[in-house]
Amino acid sequence: MLSFKNSIGLRDKTLSVIVPVYNESCVIDEFMSRLQLVFHTLSCKTEVVFVDDGSRDDTCHKINIGPLIGDAKKLIKLSRNFGKEAALCAGLRAITGDAVIILDADLQDPPELIPDMLTAWQNGSEVVNMCRAKRNGESWFKKLSAKVFYRILNYFSDTPIPENVGDFRLVSRSVIDVINAMPEKNLYMKGILSWPGFSTQTLFFDRDARVSGQSKWPFLKLVKLAIDGITSFSTKPLQIATWAGAIIASSAFLYGFFVVAKTVIWGDQVAGYPTLIVTILALGGFQLLTVGIMGAYIGRIYTEVKNRPRYVVQEEVFQSKETAASVQSIQTSKVAIINVK
Repeated sequence: MLSFKNSIGLRDKTLSVIVPVYNESCVIDEFMSRLQLVFHTLSCKTEVVFVDDGSRDDTCHKINIGPLIGDAKKLIKLSRNFGKEAALCAGLRAITGDAVIILDADLQDPPELIPDMLTAWQNGSEVVNMCRAKRNGESWFKKLSAKVFYRILNYFSDTPIPENVGDFRLVSRSVIDVINAMPEKNLYMKGILSWPGFSTQTLFFDRDARVSGQSKWPFLKLVKLAIDGITSFSTKPLQIATWAGAIIASSAFLYGFFVVAKTVIWGDQVAGYPTLIVTILALGGFQLLTVGIMGAYIGRIYTEVKNRPRYVVQEEVFQSKETAASVQSIQTSKVAIINVK
């Protein structure tokens, strides 16, 4: 918990909390209640920014009629489901605090750990990672696949990405400004939050099971996220494909020379049909795999050059202690200009 000395130093600071939500109606009331209790223990100013990523239930309604959490509460409603990465980008551009904490509404990441994160920040850390020591409520397959994914990602990535660290972390204003200045459209946030560097501290915690509802990340969606993570932070797959192609081509040349020499010198009857078929299928499969790897990178280039906005804001609702709730409808054209940088 916060020491008395650190609580004094936080009085002139503002903490922002970004909460991306998508169909969280069954848990949002409990989440707001627990977050409000935590905010009451802090000496700094606080604001919470909810980013609704196209929810189809009454999540937005519950947030709007819910209590004022901290000193200010903002709801950013996106026009459709753009994905969690886009929702986080919208939140990072909307916050005004000296530090921000990214927190999911499913309560797997306990809000009660916020004071410990603030203590680490006050002690000089620009980034405070929250590492999952235990992953309660998750199947053995998901735990194993997550471990394998992080191993593969860090093998390929040029930037070290901490294992078992999700979006739940604290980042300072210095890091936020660097991330907001990035012109990329396809952002893998777990990597982007680690890329700027700065002084980093890691805290360990036991991740809880979901209080209610279901995960919004099915297996195929996780696979796509994994591919995005690898292609965002490394060109090693292309390099591996190049070297593998060179080795196979060299081997084929040497083997071809051997076959020709053997036929000319000793003579050889036509044989080896099964071997020929297996070789053709193996080379064809490798070529298709290489084309797929190239396609993943070309697809990212295609998305970037289109220069479309990462998200479109349909509506913003702002509440604070000083002002009454105000609703602002935003035109699509204006949002596109704002978000294209």
